[in-house]
Amino acid sequence: MNDTFSLFNLEVTVIGDASTFVCSHKEGLAFRVVGENLIFDQPEHAFSIYSLSALLPLLPAKQRATDDNDWMTTDEAIACPDPHCGAQFLIKRTDKTTFHHADVTKVPLTIKGQR
Repeated sequence: MNDTFSLFNLEVTVIGDASTFVCSHKEGLAFRVVGENLIFDQPEHAFSIYSLSALLPLLPAKQRATDDNDWMTTDEAIACPDPHCGAQFLIKRTDKTTFHHADVTKVPLTIKGQR
């Protein structure tokens, strides 16, 4: 039985006019999402925990294949949760990574319809 599945890798980048930023955002600051991991390639820069908390629920959904007409497929820019801040976060799907079921959970894989 094939136990593999693929998820999109993501790149999340701060975009916008820096003169409108209220929070500690830095234009161009980015991190990647590969599987369950957030990867910060620029460790010397800080990333707001408030912005991260607003982005986190969206990331697993953006990693999965969605219908072409779904907003999760078409919309890439997410506003900073501070209503006074002009920053946005561009969430781009990049390549895909393939995972094995047994590498990400201890729950055994069963054939559909069987328990």
